[in-house]
Amino acid sequence: MKLMIVEDDKALAKGIELALSEKENEITVCHDLKTAEEMWESENADLVILDVNLPDGSGYDFLAFVKESSKVPVILLTANDLEIDQVTGLSLGADDYITKPFSLAVLRARIEVQKRRIREQRENQSIKSILPNYYVIENLKFDFERLCFFKGEEELSLSRNEQRLLQIFLKNQGRILTREILMERLWQDGAEFVDENALSVTINRLRKKIEGETKYIQTVYGQGYIWRKEE
Repeated sequence: MKLMIVEDDKALAKGIELALSEKENEITVCHDLKTAEEMWESENADLVILDVNLPDGSGYDFLAFVKESSKVPVILLTANDLEIDQVTGLSLGADDYITKPFSLAVLRARIEVQKRRIREQRENQSIKSILPNYYVIENLKFDFERLCFFKGEEELSLSRNEQRLLQIFLKNQGRILTREILMERLWQDGAEFVDENALSVTINRLRKKIEGETKYIQTVYGQGYIWRKEE
């Protein structure tokens, strides 16, 4: 895994590098903002350990630069322990925040958390690419082959109609589906005899089970429904 350390204190940077020197890690060290920006495109880092106070600028600027073009996790290192400093870093997209002085053991543990997330994301992307009936969307995992559905660690109990409806939406992400189309596909044998309110009930039940802050099933007034397409 490629790690980029951006730290102007050369002794500390060397200590971090030594602490993280493992066979699986490829480490790049930068001591200022200019060098970090120059090396960013060529290094293709998987994880950035970033000091906030750099001699030629703010680490917040590099954080914004990284997050503007990638989803690479960034752990901030700083002597600033004010709440506003933490809020600023996190609002710019920092994935973790460690205040100096800190234990290298703590840093290693925090890095391992990020590395596990990276590996899980890669595994999920790999699984999704070879299994058309397996979907991973944020903290949701839907396996239609084994009929296993998860929201985080919680296994969801979906009725047959909820499963069918979910699969219809997932196979048509970003496409508006009218109520007529949904009813025809959901109740293929006699949709004309089904109370139209049954669709609203099924959609609402599915929403409650799979949604949290993110609203996946969106109502398009006057037209139907759409599953928010992944970016």
